[in-house]
Amino acid sequence: MALTLIESIHHLVTMDEHRREIADAALVIDGPQIVWVGAQSDLPAQYRNADVQRISGQDRLVMPGMINTHHHFYQTLTRALPSAQDAELFDWLVALYPVWGRLTPEMVHTSTQTALAEMMLSGCTTSSDHHYLWPEGCQLDQQFAAATELGMRFHGLRGSMSVGQSAGGLPPDHVVENEDAILRDSQRLIDTFHDPERFAMQRVVVAPCSPFSVSADLMRQSAALARSYVEFAKAGAAVHLHTHLAETLDEERYCIERFGARPVAYAEQLGWLGPDVWHAHCVHLSPAEVALFAQTKTGVAHCPSSNMRLASGIAPIRALRDAGARVSIAVDGSASNDGSHYLAEVRQAMLLARVGSREGGRANTMGAREALEIATLGGASVLGRNDIGALVPGMAADVIAFDLNHPFLAGGAIHDPVAALVFCQPVQVDWALIQGQQTVRNGVPVNIDYAQLCAKHNRLARQLAS
Repeated sequence: MALTLIESIHHLVTMDEHRREIADAALVIDGPQIVWVGAQSDLPAQYRNADVQRISGQDRLVMPGMINTHHHFYQTLTRALPSAQDAELFDWLVALYPVWGRLTPEMVHTSTQTALAEMMLSGCTTSSDHHYLWPEGCQLDQQFAAATELGMRFHGLRGSMSVGQSAGGLPPDHVVENEDAILRDSQRLIDTFHDPERFAMQRVVVAPCSPFSVSADLMRQSAALARSYVEFAKAGAAVHLHTHLAETLDEERYCIERFGARPVAYAEQLGWLGPDVWHAHCVHLSPAEVALFAQTKTGVAHCPSSNMRLASGIAPIRALRDAGARVSIAVDGSASNDGSHYLAEVRQAMLLARVGSREGGRANTMGAREALEIATLGGASVLGRNDIGALVPGMAADVIAFDLNHPFLAGGAIHDPVAALVFCQPVQVDWALIQGQQTVRNGVPVNIDYAQLCAKHNRLARQLAS
């Protein structure tokens, strides 16, 4: 049966151009896309009487799947590692680089499955991942395989580090790569995995790690490589660029001392601003830099928990949004967040915006609906997608549902189910569909044995840390 009917939805959040919310709603899916959305009472007879797969939305809040724009999946293996629990970014990296340098292909595959399962259970249906260490045998191919097995929409970021300590960089020399090899592999991955079609389940991003771990030449050549795929860009599926930027004051000092410019000015010199670029963190932006991001349509992946955990600061998200910049929400790596619960990150983004936007003694607040808009439409925009992030006809059937009878939502769901989802303690999805295929049922991943996965993951985590 090609048709799926989600019926009797208690509360439907569409994220359409009018941001409609519909009570007692229905939604019809044909293959990978949505074909009808509206009130249950308006459901056309052709769908009401058709031979369809039926999914109940009773007592459920149904909304578009959320979109994560920055992560490091392999870090699930090093959560809460004692040597890095209380360090700021540079010391934290120095403590962890040698551990991550022992990654194996099995670890890459398993940590990818673990992170994606956690994200899927917490409301994410599309995720990117920024993997930038490649010990012997480790490849982005292993991540694409894991995402396919779970049924997750995935943007794989071919990260890299090429400037080790002996050349003035932060990482130890044994974890960096040759720049020619990096560019060759990036091209191979684009040619193999980048799908320019609408509803693509996999795309590739070129993503040198950071100003303190790669050369200016690699940044420029990476941009040139990505932008050489002109036909993809014409199809609306450009090969995008991504890196960490303006995350800490240590990074700012490094860029001024080494390059004679603040991080954003350095990125601009390298051609790393524009609608095909998004940067992670962007904590330390001046008002002029905020305006530049908006003017150039450069995207931002906001990582509130990581920025708090590493004491990096509070990103100026309110200012970026008010200026018209493209902003998304991301969980960041599981060793600087120690979790990949996407709905928890949405809540954190809303709360941190209230702390970070005080003007004249009064909080310039972010509401629950704006936070969810950033998590859906914002993420789609930053990834360069116009086929995900909303539940309207013609969009991908990436749909999530939350049980409003959950004890954590008691009371709040009665007053305002959308606000309760963000204000109250984060819950997991009851069910989820990606590309029209059910990936979570009754709170359990459909395509993997979660208990066996966790046991295997923990065995590998012990092996890596030993």
